[in-house]
Amino acid sequence: MSADRPLAAAGFIFAAMFFLGFFDNLVRQIAPELGLWQFHLMRTVMAFGLFALMSLSDRVRLRPIRAWAVMVRGGLAALAMLFYFGGLGFLPVGQVASGLFTAPIWVMLISALFFGKPIGFTRMGAALVGFVGVVIVLDPFSEGIRPAVVVPMAAGFFYALGAIATRQWCEGESALSMLAAFFLCLGVFGAIGTVIMTVWPHEVPLGADGFILRGVVWPSGWALFITFLQAIGSILGVGLLFRGYQLGDPAQVAIYEYSLLGFAAAWSFVLYGDRLGPSAVLGMVLIVVSGVVITLRTRES
Repeated sequence: MSADRPLAAAGFIFAAMFFLGFFDNLVRQIAPELGLWQFHLMRTVMAFGLFALMSLSDRVRLRPIRAWAVMVRGGLAALAMLFYFGGLGFLPVGQVASGLFTAPIWVMLISALFFGKPIGFTRMGAALVGFVGVVIVLDPFSEGIRPAVVVPMAAGFFYALGAIATRQWCEGESALSMLAAFFLCLGVFGAIGTVIMTVWPHEVPLGADGFILRGVVWPSGWALFITFLQAIGSILGVGLLFRGYQLGDPAQVAIYEYSLLGFAAAWSFVLYGDRLGPSAVLGMVLIVVSGVVITLRTRES
């Protein structure tokens, strides 16, 4: 087994979060035009075109060892991204990412309920701190009761299930086989959603408000370009992420993922002029502290 290279691992994770923060912000460019479901279907077709090119190399392994495990894990991760990208259509990416990072809390709770792993006072306190941070960032009562703010936390829940499935069932699987299964599941969900939203008679709000409810539309060249960038960005970001985990201690490397909150907020400001208020910054700090404590305590137990 090769020795850990913590600095290199940190570099790969920071690079992954930098790119993902940028590409995820681009979803706001297509939300007024495309639907969530068609976007995922189109992105999957494009991604598999890239996979086909990569498969020409002898060093690339797309065939999984346990197909059922990789597909279940891919389905859970795909559900997480449906909620995540659904939220990106009408919430700033920093807010949506904050909900996604409730995943360590969900992992802790699910592990305690179904695998009998003790939580302990420290991790329970950290979970409460993280939940307070998420509530501060999402601010669900600023415009009355907004059910939409539950969407990012649902993304965190399914992301946690995907992480547990990866740990329990997918040891030894290649990163690309899991990524291909993820895109395949996302494409299937996208196809089903596209058909339903197209044949089901319903009113679709104009602009980004109709992102989740919109059926098939004829995409503009700009929408195709942004979707293609998203496909490339997802493969690039996840590839860098997996490489980082290969080079470092997973418990330590996971902490670096929280840099996505900062990169997402920075790109939102650069691209759209979005500014974080003091309360949002405080909430993000609490989320990071919570995740770090839970991750480190889980490593020790």
